[in-house]
Amino acid sequence: MCHTRELAYQIKNEYNRFSKYMPEVKTAVFYGGTPMQKDIEILANKDTHPHIIVATPGRLNALVREKKLRLGNIQRFVLDECDKMLDQIGESTSQAAKLKDE
Repeated sequence: MCHTRELAYQIKNEYNRFSKYMPEVKTAVFYGGTPMQKDIEILANKDTHPHIIVATPGRLNALVREKKLRLGNIQRFVLDECDKMLDQIGESTSQAAKLKDE
């Protein structure tokens, strides 16, 4: 999981480069700001269902909430640039508090 779609694509491209000699390993990237239907179709299809998922927090949460992605079989969960995600949570919380006070 990473905090921006740009970083998600960079990570996915690195996985693709590493798995060059393992064509059976599939990688997908999921991020917000795009229709979720495409992501759902990738996850639902046995031929395209990824072994490795790179996602932003919002899209990952949405896919789990909609029961399109189950996390029960995860073997590894990596938070890339976790400090940046925590900063974003803090900024969102501060903005929400300001709006509530107005």
